[in-house]
Amino acid sequence: MTKSRPSYWGHLDADAQLVAQAIAEVLRSPLRELGAESARELLSTAPSENPKTHLDRVDELTVRGRSGHLRARLYHPPRPATADPRPALIYLHGGGFVLGTLDGADEVCRAIAARSGWAVLSPEYRLAPEHPHPAALEDSFDALTWLRRSAPELGIDPDVIAVGGDSAGGNLAAALCLQIRDLALPRPASQVLIYPAVDDSFSRPSWTEFADAPLLTAADARWLWQQYVGAGRVNVGHLAAPMRARSLRDLPPALVLTAEVDPLRDDGEAYAERLRHDGVAVTAIRYPGVFHGFFTEVGVFAKTDAAIDDVVHHLRGLAATACPT
Repeated sequence: MTKSRPSYWGHLDADAQLVAQAIAEVLRSPLRELGAESARELLSTAPSENPKTHLDRVDELTVRGRSGHLRARLYHPPRPATADPRPALIYLHGGGFVLGTLDGADEVCRAIAARSGWAVLSPEYRLAPEHPHPAALEDSFDALTWLRRSAPELGIDPDVIAVGGDSAGGNLAAALCLQIRDLALPRPASQVLIYPAVDDSFSRPSWTEFADAPLLTAADARWLWQQYVGAGRVNVGHLAAPMRARSLRDLPPALVLTAEVDPLRDDGEAYAERLRHDGVAVTAIRYPGVFHGFFTEVGVFAKTDAAIDDVVHHLRGLAATACPT
């Protein structure tokens, strides 16, 4: 890394440079060359015996969906003095539709629950290429349906449930909102889209400018997309690539977070602009000096803490609007 620094190096802050060096030492072959199984083994996150954020209660659950039983975790925030039902966020983990586990999203789900006062449900959806689109979206839809149905017994307000996720999870959250709108079902309270994969044109400038970015290169991102939609498949609908939707009207308010050094950056920001153009309330924030994947690395990047605080601020604002004091 020090002998021949890539062109993006000067864009990274000190935290990101250290992490980029560590990734380069571990990930010596591109994901597309490793393949799904080897990449999962190499990049899997082990369960933490001493999580950075302590919560009194984290439930291991089974969510019943059309594909069978899905594992999930429900993170309960500290109990306030009142016993009112809590709002909840369904958090869909990232991993390019191929990677990602509940353990990999554990720390960020804990942090969001502890700081926001919202319960957080993290479901384990089916992964590609074994289960291509729309399997992951079906599981996400079923998790939302289950949470709404089970809300009273869980102490959750069924009318204040937001959906969110990072990377592939951001895609699923955006697609879920589109699907719910198309079916004329009650919409989520918000969509929290963290460097979401929303377009399959791969044409905006960041795809070239940061083609060799740390962790997720442009070539690997395209390979992951092909695993998700199926090899050789070109024509996909808006529930796979949300940017393909003819209109983004009547969708929930959105928070869109992007990383500066990320091939997906311009796609996420373009989606935020389209939402705004179509009358959806949007807050869009770009975090300088960091790359794709930073959001879930609690305690590693200083920008992670700032981004979580921005999500928490957004959720608290939603709760205050839904339940004014």
